[in-house]
Amino acid sequence: MTESGDSGKANRQKARMLQDMLLDALHAMRSLEEVEDLEKPASRERTQEGLIDRLASLTGSALRFGVKATDTSLRVGRALINSQDQLRAMLTAGQSLKDIREVAGLTVSEMSEALNLRDKSVLEAIENGTTTLSFELILRLAALIARNDPIPFIMRTTRNYNPEVWQLLNDWGVARLPLQFEREREFINIFRRHDDARTLSDEGFQKVLEFTRHSFEMSLHFVEEQERQVEELRAAYEGKEPTEPEQPEKHPAARKRSSGKNPSAE
Repeated sequence: MTESGDSGKANRQKARMLQDMLLDALHAMRSLEEVEDLEKPASRERTQEGLIDRLASLTGSALRFGVKATDTSLRVGRALINSQDQLRAMLTAGQSLKDIREVAGLTVSEMSEALNLRDKSVLEAIENGTTTLSFELILRLAALIARNDPIPFIMRTTRNYNPEVWQLLNDWGVARLPLQFEREREFINIFRRHDDARTLSDEGFQKVLEFTRHSFEMSLHFVEEQERQVEELRAAYEGKEPTEPEQPEKHPAARKRSSGKNPSAE
């Protein structure tokens, strides 16, 4: 029991680290887009490969930290497929990646260069379904060919190419990642909208931060309690009526029905 509990805790920690890593990469991508929008037209003439190189470097640095923190192997072309089911999935995913590359108008050499791959044979092997795709390379591909909507691409490709990482993400609930990202952006924007916060001393900022933390934790407690009560009421009225112990609210209604029958009895 203790071993299973420890392994479950370790998996949750790994999933949380991967979550933070993905969110940090998404925040950086969004910030780069905002900076790009503010740049002068003359300086916008940078090649797409230059931006992709920066994003690839960002995700590469994040993943190097992830390797140390989660002990998850993220090498390009890490292992060969071990089962027929995975083989079929790899072939399908490889063909899909090839179709995406061709639609984007990129050759194997051009995409390999954009992804910072020294050898184009790695990408060729991935498209042929004979080599696995590391999570780091999945993030780089998302930055290159799915920049506007990277989460579905990351989810689909990770499920096909890296089942171990996908299991961690799925256990954590990767489908909620876009919502989590938007919520974090809202918190960041609260700070960004107040220029006075940037001029505070370190001591003053720590006081504001501590007050904000306490306020958030207190409001979180009350809202969680409120939502729990709403869920209990919904469960009581939507199909759990036979379980009587948690339904004291129904007793007055029962009394009214019984009192309504008394006049007819009299």
